[in-house]
Amino acid sequence: MSMCSVDRPLQPGDPAPNIVLDAISREGKIALNDFRGRSPLLIGLFRGLHCPFCRRHVAAMAQLNPALREKGVECLAVVNTPVERARLYFRYHPMPHLLAASDPERASHRAFGLREVGMDTVTAIRIDLPGELPEPMDVMAMNEFLNKKEGYEITEADQQMMASGQGQLVGQFLIDREGIVRWSFTEVLEVGLQTFRAPKPEELISVASQVAHHRLPKNSLDDRAL
Repeated sequence: MSMCSVDRPLQPGDPAPNIVLDAISREGKIALNDFRGRSPLLIGLFRGLHCPFCRRHVAAMAQLNPALREKGVECLAVVNTPVERARLYFRYHPMPHLLAASDPERASHRAFGLREVGMDTVTAIRIDLPGELPEPMDVMAMNEFLNKKEGYEITEADQQMMASGQGQLVGQFLIDREGIVRWSFTEVLEVGLQTFRAPKPEELISVASQVAHHRLPKNSLDDRAL
């Protein structure tokens, strides 16, 4: 198992690490090497389920999963939530056929080069979501508001993750059958920039189709969420 940290997000053309994590959606482990030689893989590396936007990203991946599977691409959602807490959430919010794994230590994020930002950066950001938030809010207040609005109950396991990983950046990577990153989408948390975005579904479908049919060059598309 290779879980070395890298100092920048992996780019198209970089080899993906092999990571081995506890499965949420089934018993046992999930390893990236299981997909090599078999199918391309879209892996989403998210914060814990305590993060309302990460829950939305997981749900969006689940919604896109059937279309990607038709093209021969598998999906894997990784969350920074302890496995038993995550299994409880998925039991009450089933997402059929979506592979999901638990990584409370965030080792997979480090292996893919997704860094943590300081709390001063996190607390300086104001999020404006007309129709969802009553006013622009900082990240902490927004999370609390949306969790209450969506009925997400914060447990002790969630609190532990919130204390250690609020500044963790997230990203999605499309890996081909040979284990090479062909496309990436990484989050940027900076004052004045749009944050918490997800890739556009039509973009993902297009890139996945090309990867599945080996039409992307070695160095393909890198998309930062600016």
